[in-house]
This record gives sequence, C-alpha cells and structure tokens, in this order.
Amino acid sequence: MDKRDLSELFRERLKSLLNRSGQNQSTFAAEVGIDRSALSQLLSGASTRLPRAETLLNIASTHKVSLDWLLGLSHDEALTGEIRASFEIEEGFGGFDRTLLAKWHAEAAGTKIRYVPAGIPDLLRTDEVIEYEAGIANKNRLTQIIETQYRIDYNRRPETDMEVCMPRHTLEIFARGFGVWEGLSREARVEQLRHMARLLDDLYPTFRLFLYDGRQRYSIPYTIFGPYRAAIYAGDLYLVLNATEAIRSLTRHFDNLIRAAEVNSHEAASFAANLPVS
Repeated sequence: MDKRDLSELFRERLKSLLNRSGQNQSTFAAEVGIDRSALSQLLSGASTRLPRAETLLNIASTHKVSLDWLLGLSHDEALTGEIRASFEIEEGFGGFDRTLLAKWHAEAAGTKIRYVPAGIPDLLRTDEVIEYEAGIANKNRLTQIIETQYRIDYNRRPETDMEVCMPRHTLEIFARGFGVWEGLSREARVEQLRHMARLLDDLYPTFRLFLYDGRQRYSIPYTIFGPYRAAIYAGDLYLVLNATEAIRSLTRHFDNLIRAAEVNSHEAASFAANLPVS
C-alpha cells in the first residue's frame, strides 16, 4: 500500500477512536503516552509519517483495537478471534430488510457508494417494470417493491453519496423493447423512462447516474460500500470482497468507467426523458 494511503487510513481511524472515546485531545494524548501537539499533528495530516511502533501499540492496546485495523490493513477491529476472510459468498434470498445487503448500505451511510447495476437501477424502476421483471426471474414482486422503496428512502438521506455507472445501451435497448423487455408494452416503457427522469432530478446530487459506451467498456455488476467491502452480483449470490486492496482495485475500475462516461450525471435525466421509444 502507498505510504500516503496508509497514513490517511491511520488518521481516519485515529479520529474515529478520539470521537468514540468522548475525550478531549489532551486527555486522549496523555492516555496513550504522547504530547497533545504530537496528537494534533497526527490528526492534521501535515505529515505522512506514522508514529513510533510503541505509540501505535499504546493506542491499539488502550482502545482495544487490532494494530492491523488501526493501520488500515484490516476491517476487523477485534484484538482476538478469527481473521475475517478476504472473500466470502452470501446468498441474496429473503426480504431486503433482512439481508446483509441492507446492512451493508446502513454501515456505509456517510461514505460514497459506487454501483454498477445489472440492468435498470433498482430504485429507478416503476412498479410495472418490477412486476414484469419479477415474473421473468421468478422473484417475489412484493419483496422487489420493498427493496426499491428502501433504496429510494436511503438516497433521500442528507448523508447519502451514491454514484451509479451503467452502459448507455441498456436504456436504449429498453426503450426499443428488445431483449428481456420484448414483452413489456410501449406505454410501460414510456412511463418507466419518465419516472426515471423524475427521480434522477429529484435525487440529484446525492444520487448521480453516469452512462458509458457499452461497446467500448465492460463491467460486471457490483457495488462498493465505501471503504468497507465490495459485493459482486452473481444472480442469487454475492461474491463479497473485504480486502482493502481488492476494494481499491474495483474503485479504480469504477472511476475509469466514470471518466469514460458519455452522459454525465447532470445530463442523465434529460437523456432518459428524451429517448425515442419504439
């Protein structure tokens, strides 16, 4: 890991420990055996240098966290217990409010969520499209509607910051009624695009949609929940990555999709509203 990245993660976690302790900087510094001025310097980010090993151990020991967590090398705070696997598989069945997916969204509140959907983003779908797609995939319609409403409510929170990037051609194919949407009426597709445009306007800028050329770029569907984890969508399963470097790699991939976008977030609502529907 780059030295600057390591220093930044350490600073974020040091600030977290200070906030959680409820102490002022003088008391916190004295408790871990450093001067208040040294603590202020560590918190300011003025230098990329980490404190001495003895200081790091004192901080970790005093506040009962692992040294790996303090340095940003692990997401597991615990001093003891099993090491969290860097790769897990989670089933995607059940009501959305009872799944880990909802928990991951809640944990990532206040951080940026990056999302590459498998089709039309869940929270932008109309009830008619939800019902149509649920019938094709043999999924529970009510569960899908609840999930959509949860996502809308989540994106109305003031602390939400979500970026979505998807192929422009997904919307163009939908508008023409091709592929899986062949059996969906023209009226339903028109209403879906209007509904999508309204929500994009309503939720902007906490929810930002970017569209790239799917002929030049490819991406599997996945979600990055801040710095905590990434979940790759694989049908009824999620391949969950917890390792810091894996999350960073997917973040770079997502950022490259954003850079290649042909329709930027402030243009997305207009693009959806003006798509010709066959």
